[in-house]
Amino acid sequence: MSELVPGGNLPLPGGTLTLRVPGPFDVSAIVTGESGKAGGDADFVFYNQPAAPGVRLRGDTLSVEPARLRAGAVRVTVAVSAAEPGTPLGRLPAATLRVSDQQGRPVARFDPPRPGPETVLLLAELYRRGTGWKLRAIGQGYADGLAGLARDFGLEVTDDDPAPAPAAASRAPGGRVASPASGLAAPPGSGLAAAPASGAAVFPAPDPEGCLALVNPARARAGAPPVVLDARLVAAARAHAAAMAEAGRLATESPDGTSLHQRITAAGFAYATVGEHLVSGPRTPAEFVAYCLRTEQARRTLQDPALTHAGIAYTLGPRTGDTYWTAVWARPLTPEELARSRADVVELTNRERGRARLAPLAVDPLLTAAAQAHSADMVARDFYSHTSPEGSQPWDRAAAAGSRRRTIGENIACGQRSAAEVVEGWMNSPGHRANILKPDFTHIGVGFVGGGRTGTYWTQLFGG
Repeated sequence: MSELVPGGNLPLPGGTLTLRVPGPFDVSAIVTGESGKAGGDADFVFYNQPAAPGVRLRGDTLSVEPARLRAGAVRVTVAVSAAEPGTPLGRLPAATLRVSDQQGRPVARFDPPRPGPETVLLLAELYRRGTGWKLRAIGQGYADGLAGLARDFGLEVTDDDPAPAPAAASRAPGGRVASPASGLAAPPGSGLAAAPASGAAVFPAPDPEGCLALVNPARARAGAPPVVLDARLVAAARAHAAAMAEAGRLATESPDGTSLHQRITAAGFAYATVGEHLVSGPRTPAEFVAYCLRTEQARRTLQDPALTHAGIAYTLGPRTGDTYWTAVWARPLTPEELARSRADVVELTNRERGRARLAPLAVDPLLTAAAQAHSADMVARDFYSHTSPEGSQPWDRAAAAGSRRRTIGENIACGQRSAAEVVEGWMNSPGHRANILKPDFTHIGVGFVGGGRTGTYWTQLFGG
């Protein structure tokens, strides 16, 4: 494997290439021709438009198959921006690029120079040289964000609102919640055509089985609003039902270790709250819904008023003929939802400190950025630890975010479905409780991401 420096290049093997940038980042790619300009909006690949001929984005990973690029394409430029809109890249962990060949073997790694206030980083480019393709490391920062990047590559940018209202839909770490606009959908904070201010996007899905005609009346009887089918959740449900049918058993993880929550994340749906039904036996949607209404816990999930989006799918087992169902119920993670979750954790934490006659903790934006980045990193790289895969510790992450606080502590948790549940769990653990009630701590940052193997990842970062 080659370790690249800015300006360094190397020949690439044939076939599909995988380019991964783990961490709290959005990955983008722009396909260009000999002129160095994109041919149109379809040449811009990002979370709200995750595919173009020869290029596909899944989470933090780009797959590029040069032979299938659109006619006239000679270059694919890869960029990263912060998953949390407007965050300077200098406050986040390093945006390390890892490149693998079609067999998954490492080809190259590039650790770019540490950016400063820039919000977009041109990371690398794949370019055609003769009959082959090469990779060049770049590491150039963009202060103008994705809008400036798009303009420089010849894409038309519409500035509908130079100062979007706080309620406008935007991108939250770990998934996309920006509403698609006609033509080129807007990366949040970019200045591109603004998305509606109604919150999270719905990617409508057909309902050939008539499931919603059964589900929504059952919800209405409990006073819950109707849910809508979302194509991303349907795709995740379909993939998980097929995996269970192939294995011949119900499970939250398929034999290859992929969890249902990871499938939801990979489909591009970031959630604040999620519920699921994994069922074998019912042959029709009517039987499935009746089954879910039969027991209290399953009925509570189906009728939960906090859940607004759904994905339902079933598959016949190839060996037994049994029917395997997966239903996913979720509420998208909007910026407002993320802010509310963080605020709830802070409020409950300070309530516990008040009971112990300790001063409340003040919210620190730098600690918040570091905590959010760590939660997103645990989802993106599928680990659960205070120590990241490259060895960084909580105090390292705080310093990288710009914090100069002398004392740092961290609590993490995964799997809890609410702020109340996670704070209660921490208070029931002596070590975590000690951090919450440490008199020396004066400030706090909270991170939350839905997704990954266990469904939710929470981080508290304390400073004093």
